[in-house]
Amino acid sequence: MPAWRGRAVHQESLSHLADDSVRSGVTDACLPANGRVADIAECHNPCMSHAPVPARPTVLAVWLVVAGSIGWWAAFSLTMERFYLLLDPTATASCDFSVLVQCTANLESAQGSVFGFPNPILGLTGWVAPIVVGVAILAGARFARWFWWLFWAGLAFAFGFVCWLIGQSIFVLSTLCPWCMVTWVVTIPTFYAVSVHLLRTGLVPAGPRVQRAAGALMAWVPLVAILSFAVVAVIAEVRLDVLASLF
Repeated sequence: MPAWRGRAVHQESLSHLADDSVRSGVTDACLPANGRVADIAECHNPCMSHAPVPARPTVLAVWLVVAGSIGWWAAFSLTMERFYLLLDPTATASCDFSVLVQCTANLESAQGSVFGFPNPILGLTGWVAPIVVGVAILAGARFARWFWWLFWAGLAFAFGFVCWLIGQSIFVLSTLCPWCMVTWVVTIPTFYAVSVHLLRTGLVPAGPRVQRAAGALMAWVPLVAILSFAVVAVIAEVRLDVLASLF
């Protein structure tokens, strides 16, 4: 092969190498000066991150969509029941099954409108967030640390509010609202799951040991949620004697 032709092939290979390096994220600072591809492996670009990309939390995303949909439907149903009661104060809600299991007492109480409007309106707006976050994660979105903290803060508020409403329902109103209990069932495990997710992914500053423990704990979130439901059920039975009223 003539010398001039060999130099042309060499220059063309370097051109392709430069194009490939740009596409793969290698900057010009890492292009080999002598044309040897092996030298790229020896270049350490401080601008390139070698941290592993965390896996997409698919199971958590699916649960957020499912829980958000169920919670939104419960809030919508309670809102419609409230409208019916406003239109006809003598009517009873369709979720009124007995003196103990009913929605009317909860909706018409002061606890049913803590912020000056019916509580279900909070659910109509709030449950949209888990649905959107879950769908976005499934679509490949990744959120900043501050976003997860705000999302967790909203869930923490919902969890605390639900715990307060559980106490009010059992100890003050002496009723169990069916649609309210549906909200409890999805709020509690959602708060647990997102809290553990923040710990296992390092979104909350924690050591490797804590992250590993949180990763193992995620599989136990359903059981912890069931135990929480059992605690509520026992308190309700002791306070309201639910079984005797049902049978």
